[in-house]
Amino acid sequence: MAKARHSRLDCNPGCAVEAAISLIDGKWKCVVLFHLLEGTVRFNEMRRRVPGVTQRMLTNQLRELEADGLIVRTVYAQVPPKVEYSLSPLGRSLESILVALKAWGEANIDLFTKRDTGVSHAA
Repeated sequence: MAKARHSRLDCNPGCAVEAAISLIDGKWKCVVLFHLLEGTVRFNEMRRRVPGVTQRMLTNQLRELEADGLIVRTVYAQVPPKVEYSLSPLGRSLESILVALKAWGEANIDLFTKRDTGVSHAA
């Protein structure tokens, strides 16, 4: 089942941030978008690149990204069927954000390893 979308965004100072986040929130969406920066990918190749995602979850995330206009799904009429995913121009416009998220994650990876080992972040 698809997640509920924001039907109304209050135009407070954070409205634009809320709108942007609503398109890319989801456990695997940013990861999928990041992999699509490299170019067109078939479904099974994406599953190999994101080994922690289930087939069902990947399918749902791809459908939502397509519905939101961030990716393009191309189906080729052949046997066996061939389906490819690529970034739309709107999805491509997220490139600098995704690259910045990757850089921030790399710079702060120790925060995640501490959390996973039970070390407290409280100051």
